[in-house]
Amino acid sequence: MTDFLAPEDRALLERHGLGTFEALWARQLDAVDEPNTARGGWSSVFRLDLEGHGFYLKRQSNYQTHTLHAPFGEPSFAREFRNISRYERLGIPALKAVFFGERKVDGEVRAILLTRALDGWADLDSLLQRWSDLGEAQHTAILQACAKLAQRLHSQRQVHGCFYPKHIFLRATGDGYEAQLIDLEKTRPLLFGQRDRVKDLEPLLRRAPEWSEDQLRILLAAYLNQPQDSALIDRWLNRLTARRSHKEKR
Repeated sequence: MTDFLAPEDRALLERHGLGTFEALWARQLDAVDEPNTARGGWSSVFRLDLEGHGFYLKRQSNYQTHTLHAPFGEPSFAREFRNISRYERLGIPALKAVFFGERKVDGEVRAILLTRALDGWADLDSLLQRWSDLGEAQHTAILQACAKLAQRLHSQRQVHGCFYPKHIFLRATGDGYEAQLIDLEKTRPLLFGQRDRVKDLEPLLRRAPEWSEDQLRILLAAYLNQPQDSALIDRWLNRLTARRSHKEKR
């Protein structure tokens, strides 16, 4: 597979001698967290700053995933890169890839995925931690931004698979908030209509206990393009609540 290098970032990387797989693999950086070693190999994330631009450099070795696309295994970054590319093609707001490549070196399968850092954005998880300090107008704008993001995702027949607060990033705009997604590895096609949509949305509600029923109605009203007192929202709320209760009892 040919390496991917975003045209708009090529000159910046090349000025710093980082325009190739080998250079990015060799660059010495401090990891931002402990390496993941769950799949018999390792995968690690590093912060890279160049001329005021922030990036996250992800490197992995023998960290394989098995899918219908690659039944014999492939680097998990390969799947994530395909999903990043698909989201961009479909117009679903999400993180941007700067570089992707993979190599086989003496039987070792290596992969690199470089993405732009979302500096200036805040993940929903951190906003929920100070939810009581935010005003009602901010609450509504955040809920509506999350709803519109989910609406766009599902209208393009995609299921995120990890629609959690820590994977939704928001940024204040002049008249509200805009939102985008990270961690696209588990994305798959939306095949089962409302069932898939409920399954994708429910983890968000379960991980946002700060949201009242009225706020959930604001979220669903924006997602479904319905008034908050509609019978359709009642039905969706009942399905989501039932799934949430089932999950919490497991």
